[in-house]
Amino acid sequence: MSRIQILNLKSIAGDFKYLVHTLSNGIRLIYVPNRSPITYTAVFINTGSRDELAHEHGLAHLIEHVIFKGTTKRKAHHIIGRIENVGGELNAYTTKEETCIHAAFFNEYLERSWELIADIIFHASFPEHELEKEKSIIVDEINSFRDNPAELIFDDFDQRLFRNSSLGRNILGTPENLQQFKRNDLFHFIDRTYHTDEMVISIVGDYKTEKLIRLAEKYFSVFPSNFRSFRRQKPDNTSSFNEVILKDLSQSHCIIGTQAYGYENPKRLALLLLNDLLGGPGMNSRLNVALRERRGYAYNIESAFVSYSDTGIFSVYFGCDHQKLEKCISIVLKELEILRNNKLSDIKLHVAKRQLLGQLAISVENNENLMLAMGKSMLVYNHFDSLIDIAQKLDSVNSSMIIDVANEIFEPNKLCTLVYH
Repeated sequence: MSRIQILNLKSIAGDFKYLVHTLSNGIRLIYVPNRSPITYTAVFINTGSRDELAHEHGLAHLIEHVIFKGTTKRKAHHIIGRIENVGGELNAYTTKEETCIHAAFFNEYLERSWELIADIIFHASFPEHELEKEKSIIVDEINSFRDNPAELIFDDFDQRLFRNSSLGRNILGTPENLQQFKRNDLFHFIDRTYHTDEMVISIVGDYKTEKLIRLAEKYFSVFPSNFRSFRRQKPDNTSSFNEVILKDLSQSHCIIGTQAYGYENPKRLALLLLNDLLGGPGMNSRLNVALRERRGYAYNIESAFVSYSDTGIFSVYFGCDHQKLEKCISIVLKELEILRNNKLSDIKLHVAKRQLLGQLAISVENNENLMLAMGKSMLVYNHFDSLIDIAQKLDSVNSSMIIDVANEIFEPNKLCTLVYH
């Protein structure tokens, strides 16, 4: 077994402790103390575009835009200025399974910020004129996205991979759908999907725990319990496909991938290692070396492994000259075949584990990244792993597990290919 001994994790991670507190209405709070003058906080809601009904396509993302445009006691400019006037930042994002409202500010403005965020989430009024304005803004966002083939191809791939599931629909929606939404549609979606037992408050800052709990209770526990009663439907396995879409582009874009593991699958960590080894952010990834460094065939080559609550996606993406497309596809498939047929040596496995752990350590060194990782982990697992915990889990992954996962996920008959040519 390859032990990760090169890093003295205890000295890096320190005595890692975090507070978890559950409010009376089911909202969970996770807090890590940090001696910094800046606080990072967010409210995570386990609701995204996946939870839309067919006629609601794009509604989760629209709500994220309009939720800042007014509450029962504030107008849009009051919301914008409440945190920015004291030097802070307020923002949000929507994914296929979550909505997140996050903020950063000087520590002294915690109460001001939590009061505002709670007001935004629970008392949004969605003014009619603001709703129409944001629809136009999102249409521009959609058009901008459609002009970028390196991003659009991922949506087209998802649509084919999850053909009969809401997971296959893009997050932004369509201009046609957006124009049909009324204020009541937004309220109905929130009533159906914003549940208190599916919310997490995450915070990294410098506070006494008594103050945190008091303020969390004051601003978030006053809302009645609303527990989730529906379950997401796991998508069917899709037959493999190999499609080429002709476009007037200066280069070809290609995705090769398949369905993969959800959050709770015990094989997930082995695939994370494989993904990092194959096409992760390091310049030494196998695909980067094979396609870019050794041959100069592609400027951008990467692999990705994205998990959802009950499934996931593994994919390889690259852009290249039209004439080099077939060569690049052949090289990618060859690298996948090598991982299917050759066990990693103890040394190579050790290096892969050390590299992945180092990337995670660098990421959470940033307090905002740490806060976001904490909130997401609580939302999914109801706990948060320290670097030491992750290292111990990585130690349990061996070469046999790696090659078994490679043969399951990289099986040629399962792989799907989409090309913009």
